[in-house]
Amino acid sequence: MSAWSTLPLVRGDRFLGMDADLPSAQWVYFGIPMDFTVSFQPGSRFGPARVREASNAIETYSLALDRDLTELAIFDAGDLELPLGNVKESLSAVAAVAEAVAVRNKRFFGLGGEHLVSLPLIQTVLRRYPDLTVVHWDAHADLREHYLGQALSHATVMRRVNELLEPGHLYQFGIRSATREEASYARQHTHFYPDRVFQPLSQALAELRGRPVYVSIDIDVVDPAFMPGTGTPEPGGISSREALAAIGLLRELDVVGMDLVETMPAHDLSQRSGVLAAKMVREALLAIAR
Repeated sequence: MSAWSTLPLVRGDRFLGMDADLPSAQWVYFGIPMDFTVSFQPGSRFGPARVREASNAIETYSLALDRDLTELAIFDAGDLELPLGNVKESLSAVAAVAEAVAVRNKRFFGLGGEHLVSLPLIQTVLRRYPDLTVVHWDAHADLREHYLGQALSHATVMRRVNELLEPGHLYQFGIRSATREEASYARQHTHFYPDRVFQPLSQALAELRGRPVYVSIDIDVVDPAFMPGTGTPEPGGISSREALAAIGLLRELDVVGMDLVETMPAHDLSQRSGVLAAKMVREALLAIAR
């Protein structure tokens, strides 16, 4: 078992209510400050720290779920310290932390950072659950074969994920931006639900119950009117209310790992982006932690 102290993690402020220590924790939360393949606005590397800061603006208790973060055993491990600009080494570091959590029989919640960080997280979970299903919420399909000549990119991440999964084990919700080729690929190879999240996810629950599920949410699935603090805002998205209601549906699933990515609160002077991201983290953990 890897020595925890040797992992590339830096602890600073904790997310509100995540006060468990590592041995007693059921879930481990960590930030992944990487935005090295972004194609529009950089800055999501600062997301994890700003979301922790914004967590002080919310309560640990959820009215919707009638649960409190302080009642759960969640350890905030801090943020990864990554080699700036080195994509492959950074992904290896993410994988090392995820593996160190998994070998301790704990589950993890990763906060990005760009969406490419989901790949090593999902690879780690897939080794333990070969029949894993991935539930993906996003404004963008992220199904390109290559982007700007690169196979590893925030724009290709779900193509790489789908290549690892059993056929039919990728469910995509909320997509409202794709190339023609991506749309064709999605209709042939994924369960593809454009534009909305809550209603199609409600219908898909019957198929997803009883399976090990990994959830990956790109926060730009939310309309930029509610979530301007993201790297590639896409008009026409779901409301923050729908996002939070859809997160509540995760109570019905066996979620074995999760991430929330593309948070970039530093670009939003109103601070509503950081607060929404923090609330989505809280609601998600309260929904999925047993």
